[in-house]
Amino acid sequence: MRKLAFAGLAAIAAAALTTTGLASAADPPAASLVQVTNFGANPGALAMYTYTPAGLETGRPVVVALHGCTQSAADYYAHSGWPALADRWRFEVVFPQQSTANNSLKCFNWFSTADDTRGNGEAASVKSMVDKAVADHGSDTSRVFVTGLSAGGGMTADLLAAYPDVFAGGGINAGLPAQCATSVTEATNCQQNDQHLTPAQWAAKAKAQYPGYGGPWPRVAIWQGTGDYTVYPVNGTELRDQWTAVHGVSQTPSSTQSLPGGTTLTNYADKVQLYSIAGMGHGTAVDPGTGTTQCGSTGAYFLAGICSSYYTGVFWGLDKGSGSTTTAAPPTTTTTTTSTTPSGTCVNASNYAHTQAGRAHQSGGQTYANGSNQAMGLWNTFTTHALKETSPGYWVLADGQC
Repeated sequence: MRKLAFAGLAAIAAAALTTTGLASAADPPAASLVQVTNFGANPGALAMYTYTPAGLETGRPVVVALHGCTQSAADYYAHSGWPALADRWRFEVVFPQQSTANNSLKCFNWFSTADDTRGNGEAASVKSMVDKAVADHGSDTSRVFVTGLSAGGGMTADLLAAYPDVFAGGGINAGLPAQCATSVTEATNCQQNDQHLTPAQWAAKAKAQYPGYGGPWPRVAIWQGTGDYTVYPVNGTELRDQWTAVHGVSQTPSSTQSLPGGTTLTNYADKVQLYSIAGMGHGTAVDPGTGTTQCGSTGAYFLAGICSSYYTGVFWGLDKGSGSTTTAAPPTTTTTTTSTTPSGTCVNASNYAHTQAGRAHQSGGQTYANGSNQAMGLWNTFTTHALKETSPGYWVLADGQC
C-alpha cells in the first residue's frame, strides 16, 4: 500500500458501517456521474468524477465535493444534493475519489503533509481537477468552491489554506481545522480533544501554507452536530476561531439565526458561518423533499434535518446567477437576531447558551471559556456562569460581576 490506513476517524467510521454498509444500491447511472481521465498531474493518485448539467454555459462556477471515509464519489453524488443544486443554479460539480491503495478505508489523508499541502499529493491532484474542469467548461475561476465531509472536511480546510488563490469559499461538514495534525496519532487527538490554541495560533497554521499570500481569503461555512462523537463539536469552534482570525474579524458573532432541523447559524462579519445542529451525530446534513430549501437523501452518514448543501451554496452566492458572493437573505421561516455584545460586555447564561453564542466551547462534555480556556463545568443548560469579554474573542469567568 502507498500509505498506512488512517486509524482514528476511519476506524470509527468503519465500525459504524459494519451494519449499515455502503450506499452502493444508490449509485447513479454511468451517464450521470462521469469519470474524467488524464486530467493532468495526479501525484495523489486520486480519481476524478464530474457532474455537468445539460447545456452548461461558460462562465459558471465549480464546486468540488469530497466524500468521507469508506465512501465514494458515487455516494456523495447520490446523497449530498449538490447535483440537483447544480441543475438549478448552473454550475459544474467535481467529485474526487480516494482509493484503498492510498488509504485502506478511503479517507482523504488530511493529516499528512505529503498530501494536504500546496503542490503535493492529494491536494495537488484536486488542484489539477479544478484546472481540468475550468478548461473543459470555461468556468469562472473567481467562483471555485470546495466542500467535504469528515476526512473530506479536514481536507477541505487544508485546501482552503493551501490554495486560497483558487478557492473563493469552503464548506466544512464535521471536519477539522487546517493543519491540525501531521500524523495519525495527532489526527485522533484532533478529532476528540480541544487543542487549546488561540485564534491567532490557528490562523498562523493556515497562513503558513501559502507564505506571502495577503488575500482575499475564502469565506467558510462550518457545519457541526452537537452529538458528534467521531469529530467532536470542539472542532467546529476551532474552525470558527481559525477562519475568523484568518479574515481578521472578531470571534464575537455579528448575528444569529434559527434554521430548520434544530440548527443555529452564527454569522461572523459575513466571512465565516458556524451551523450548529442540536443533537446531530456524525455526517452531512440533508433534507429530502421538493421544497426550495430542501435537497439530498438519507444514507450512511447523510443525516436528515437540514440541507447543508443548499445553505452553503446560498452563502457562497451560487443562487444569484452572477459573480456576487454576498449572502442571500435567509428564508422567511427563519428568525434573525443581531448580536449586541460588544467587547467588555458581561453575559450571564447557561454553559450551553454560551457555546451556542460563541463565548465558550465544549470538549468531552466539559465547557471552557473562549480565549482564556477557563473551566466552566458540565456542558448543559443547567450550569450557569457569567462571562466577560476583556478583548475581542477573549472571555473570562466573571461570576458575581454581571
